[in-house]
Amino acid sequence: MGYSIDKKKFKLFTVHSNPLLTNEIASLLGCAVGKSSVKRFSDGEVQINIEESVRGSKVFVVQSTSQPGNEHVMELLIMIDALKRASAKEINVVIPYFGYARQDRKARAREPIAAKLVANLLETAGADRILTVDLHAPQIQGFFNIPVDPLQGLPLLARYFLNKALKQPVIVAPNHSGLGRARRLAEYLDAPIAFIDKRHPEPGFPQAVNVVGDTEGREAIIVDDLIDTAATVTLAANALQENKVSAIYACCTHPVLTGPAIERLQMAPIKEIVVTNTIELDDDKKVGNLTVLSIAPLLAEAIYRVHREQSVSTLFQ
Repeated sequence: MGYSIDKKKFKLFTVHSNPLLTNEIASLLGCAVGKSSVKRFSDGEVQINIEESVRGSKVFVVQSTSQPGNEHVMELLIMIDALKRASAKEINVVIPYFGYARQDRKARAREPIAAKLVANLLETAGADRILTVDLHAPQIQGFFNIPVDPLQGLPLLARYFLNKALKQPVIVAPNHSGLGRARRLAEYLDAPIAFIDKRHPEPGFPQAVNVVGDTEGREAIIVDDLIDTAATVTLAANALQENKVSAIYACCTHPVLTGPAIERLQMAPIKEIVVTNTIELDDDKKVGNLTVLSIAPLLAEAIYRVHREQSVSTLFQ
C-alpha cells in the first residue's frame, strides 16, 4: 500500500544493529533514514550526534539489542537521550529483537531480572513507546509503564509454509514451553501438533526423551521464537529423524545463532531453516538451507499507524 507520511514531523533513525532493515522500512514508507553519526572515544565510550533537526517531530528509532547486546543497548540508550535533548516531540523505539528477554524472572535465588532493568533504562532514557516482535516472554510488556506494541512474526512464517503446500505437515514444539506457539502455527496451517519431551540433567545440556504425537511419515515443522546455540532445535530434529518423519523444517522469528549454532545446523537433518531479519546476519551465518523472510512490511505498517495515531491491534493477529 502507499503511505502518506508528513516528512516534516516524521523522522526514522537507526544505529548499528539493523541498517538494512531500516533502509527497507524507509523505502516502504517513502522517507529517508535520518542523518546521525556514531563514534567511539579512545576508551570505547559511545558518542552519537543527530545531524538534522528533530524538534517537534515524532521520531522512530530502529535498533535490536542483539549481539553484541551490551553495545547495542548502550547505543540505543544514548540515541534516545540525544533525541530527547534535541526536543523530539515523541520517541518511539522499534526493537525487532528484544535482548535480555530470557531473564524475565528469578528462576533461582539471587538472580537478577535483567529484562525489567532494560525496560527501566529505556523509560529513563526517554522512550515514549516500544514496538517489538515476538517477545520471548510476553509478560515483559508489563515491565514498562509506557505503551508496548507486541507484533507477531508467526503469521509471516505461516504464510511461507502455506505457500509451500506441504502434504502432511505436523507442527513440533521443541519443548513444553513452546506448545502455545506450536498450537498457533498449527491453527494457521490446519495441522496437528507434537512436542519433544526432554529433560535437563545438567544446565545447558538438554536430552531428548520422547516425541509425543503422531509424526511418522509427516513433514515436521519445528517452531520456536529464537534459535541461539541451536542445541534445542538440532536435538528435536534428531529425535524426529528417529521417528521416521518424511522431512524436517525449522523456523523461528529471531536467528540469534551464537557459538556452535551454524556448525550444528549444518550437521542436523533439517531440509530448510526459515527465519526473519529481526537480526541481521553476517555472510558466514547464511548457510545454504537458510531462508530469510523480511519483517519490514509489518514494521512499516505498525510505524505508519502509530505515526497517524491509528489502531495497531489488528497487527497483533
